[in-house]
Amino acid sequence: MKPLQTTFSDRNALIEHVASLAPWATGSASPIQGGEAAAEHHLRAIDPIEYGKTRNYGDGRITRLSPYLHHGIVDLNTVRNHALRAVEDPKQASKLIQELAWRDFWQRVADAHPDWLWQDVEPYKTGFPADAYSTTLPDDIAQGQTDVACLNDFIHQLLNTGYIHNHARMYIASYIVHFRRVQWQAGARWFLQHLLDGDEASNNLSWQWVASTFSNKPYFFNLENVQKFFGTTVDTALERNRALDADYETLAKRLFPHGITQDG
Repeated sequence: MKPLQTTFSDRNALIEHVASLAPWATGSASPIQGGEAAAEHHLRAIDPIEYGKTRNYGDGRITRLSPYLHHGIVDLNTVRNHALRAVEDPKQASKLIQELAWRDFWQRVADAHPDWLWQDVEPYKTGFPADAYSTTLPDDIAQGQTDVACLNDFIHQLLNTGYIHNHARMYIASYIVHFRRVQWQAGARWFLQHLLDGDEASNNLSWQWVASTFSNKPYFFNLENVQKFFGTTVDTALERNRALDADYETLAKRLFPHGITQDG
């Protein structure tokens, strides 16, 4: 067997080699670079205080370390310790450390209950039974050609880079499950096909949280929310996002006409 090549003259040579190994792959290489040097660059750029203030915004100071965590280039303990060294008071790093803890929590839940990764933990709290949801992801979603412009922008980021903001992941998951009534498993599987940080535990159990099969209510959003957090980074114009243009009370009645249940 021919030894696997591990050194390359530059990144283009690496990309060409990978393409030769996977001729079936389509699209371009992600602009996100792997390796210890890239991970160290993101690690040094951590600003726990700004992260805590702006992490929900599309242009916020997020760490972008999840691909490196997923592939074992850095670990949670290293990131936590680096964050603590970057602040004077440990409380200033609390939000970042909480998010690291969520990743650890999902892993522990998956280890204890591996069947929860692809099975509903609880019934939907949406007023609909599981069999009311489609098992197939619609093509317009998979290709980023829906009638909701901001979601198309997020989907194109996913397809072209293998990465999207965590808040945007929640929007897409909510749209798929609640606006289009597709089972969360279909969306979770699609995410794992494209995400560079596609951790099965964090991904799937987060989808269940949005769907309400692992939480006490469904997560849903409206255009005003997207405009608040992503208005400077994606297309949030009213005329191209009308499906999201409603207050929460109106939207809840539209999405969950049977009412939201509290205990499944």
